[in-house]
Amino acid sequence: MKTLIAAYSGVLRGTGSSILSAFQDLSWLSKSKVEKQLQIISVLQWVLSFLIMGVACTVILMYILCTDCWLIAAAYLAWLVFDWNTPKKGGRRSQWVRNWAVWRYFRDYFPIRLVKTHNLATHRNYIFGYHPHGIMGLGAFCNFSTEATGVSQKFPGIRPYLATLAGNFRMPILRDYLMSGGICPVNRDTIDYILSKNGSGNAIVIVVGGAAESLNCAPGKNSVTLRHRKGFVKLALRHGADLVPVYSFGENEVYKQVIFEEGSWGRWVQKKFQKYIGVAPCVFHGQGLFSPNSWGLLPYPKPITTVVGEPITVPKVDNPSQKEVDFYHSLYVSSLIRLFDKYKTKFGLPETEILEVN
Repeated sequence: MKTLIAAYSGVLRGTGSSILSAFQDLSWLSKSKVEKQLQIISVLQWVLSFLIMGVACTVILMYILCTDCWLIAAAYLAWLVFDWNTPKKGGRRSQWVRNWAVWRYFRDYFPIRLVKTHNLATHRNYIFGYHPHGIMGLGAFCNFSTEATGVSQKFPGIRPYLATLAGNFRMPILRDYLMSGGICPVNRDTIDYILSKNGSGNAIVIVVGGAAESLNCAPGKNSVTLRHRKGFVKLALRHGADLVPVYSFGENEVYKQVIFEEGSWGRWVQKKFQKYIGVAPCVFHGQGLFSPNSWGLLPYPKPITTVVGEPITVPKVDNPSQKEVDFYHSLYVSSLIRLFDKYKTKFGLPETEILEVN
């Protein structure tokens, strides 16, 4: 009898050990690990949307037109014709989309943080100059096209509009997705409409360096393409919109890029694409999906801190002279450099680091 009891106890101990071992095998279900996986998924879906969503949706729509479901595609195309000019009028933002939980996971992956340095008056309009571009402008998107970092709470009464390539708004589905986040085309008609016919409290966020700047971004490099970029200053003068310098520390750290030298065939190809399409094809990589030591499309999880500087009051001048444009442009450049110098040591840069303005 004692032998049977001992044997039974052994079985129980063995079963208990097996159960415990099974639970240990499920350690990947821990809260922190699940959150990390959700962060990876949230970033990956955005990267894929950035790279292929427009083309993929166009191909799918054309395919549906050739199937028995062609009526659905035809109805959407009819709606597209009717709705074609909506992006030029500020789009169709959705607070529901801007508050999606996916953007909070996106924010926490890096993490991304928004720093306010001054209040913004709601009776004024603004043009935010965002620097640097980086490969994808991750900080610009998270801070101004979502509510993940609390932009509406930090700047109450201010409606941010992130301006991006107008060509994106010719892509079916993608255009609606972008507009839901408050993203608009970066062209004169759109900016004129928002700053003159949409009331006050509007902030157009322009990534001033654009595609040209993205070709030179690399980890450890703090440089902006700004010296000859004056169109945004002229727009600010025409509408009396205050200029606000914005710098994102860490934007260049999240991807590594192959930088082609001036005069090389690679840079020639990039510049041709930039000239005729508006997009500069960067040769870049981040980390792999399953291993941080492998190459892939996932950005490296490096902190991005976006600092919104002090607004520069700009008068309304219907036809600003070149002298006036140059004056306010120089004020803007000086303000951006001061902003960089004031906060660089707080976000991991040495005191000797200098912002290169090209």
